[in-house]
Amino acid sequence: MSGAAMKKRRVAIVLFNLGGPDRPESVRPFLVNLFTDPAILRVPGFLRPLLGRLIAWRRTRPALENYAVLGGRSPLLELTEEQARALQAALAGEPGIEARCFIAMRYWHPMSEEAARAVQAWAPDEVLLLPLYPQYSTTTTGSSIAAWEEACRRLRFSAPTTTLCCWHSHGGFAAATAALVREAYAKARAALPADVGLRVLFSAHGLPESIVTAGDPYQWQVERSVEAVVQALAIEGLDHVVCYQSRVTPQKWIGPSTEEEIERAAHDKVAILVCPIAFVSEHSETLVELDVEYREEAEKLGVPGYFRVPAQNSDPAFIAALADLARAALGSGRALCSFAGARQCPKKHGDCPHARAAAAQRESVTEPA
Repeated sequence: MSGAAMKKRRVAIVLFNLGGPDRPESVRPFLVNLFTDPAILRVPGFLRPLLGRLIAWRRTRPALENYAVLGGRSPLLELTEEQARALQAALAGEPGIEARCFIAMRYWHPMSEEAARAVQAWAPDEVLLLPLYPQYSTTTTGSSIAAWEEACRRLRFSAPTTTLCCWHSHGGFAAATAALVREAYAKARAALPADVGLRVLFSAHGLPESIVTAGDPYQWQVERSVEAVVQALAIEGLDHVVCYQSRVTPQKWIGPSTEEEIERAAHDKVAILVCPIAFVSEHSETLVELDVEYREEAEKLGVPGYFRVPAQNSDPAFIAALADLARAALGSGRALCSFAGARQCPKKHGDCPHARAAAAQRESVTEPA
């Protein structure tokens, strides 16, 4: 067989994630990067730098306290690196391709330009952008895509690129998540008296309601994730609810909030098992907000039991699901969902790559020659 025939296609898989400060001194600049992102702080551009820095300044002290619980730094980069190594290993035997994983964090290093430089130096034949956000939002995946594209423009780097915009109810993801929930549910049930009920709180990061009403499909996709996981669980009569955490602004946010559901559980005298449905890695919002702050609130309110499902991290079934997603997406050369390329969100959720691509195609068809 000739060398040309044996040559494998080089595929760079870029994993998008939030990022987190790597030491106490990084907390303020991390927050500045977060709150000056136009996808996050939706105010006129001339106001954003000043207002974003003011919000970052006000949130630095509580953030430092949170990260102090974690030893002064976020574990997110190390956990994402483990996921990248595991995914690369899962694809190592894939015929015809040589896959290498890269990490592009949105608000702290390695950020998009660092990742794009590394990808450019490796000289891939194809790039797959794979967000570690199961549900698409303009504030997460959308912002990461924009940052990646800007970095590539600055570096004058171009390669055939596929963007996997969402995988909210992908069968492998749902099954892997359900397995973690099932194990945690069994342990919680065994620790509780037989006459105490157990409610599962599927908790996702919240969003201002205005972002959702403007067309962001995130809430709809979170609800589809929960439906898929509950179906895979197949626990008859499962008591469960979708709720949202991490509110940081005075605007009206989507609900119900996780705090409200903790209060309701106390009123109903049922124990709770919290599943972080939109986070696939442990970080401050699981290890501090869920494990410390909400646990303390539940105990104060008299909730008869508080338990938590671990995030997926490098769980083998979850990594296998990511590998399946990558295999299905490679070579398609377009922005797509994980559902055979077909858009699933209702039309009212038009603030996503699929909807914009469809609109652009309609415009090109209707333009006069």
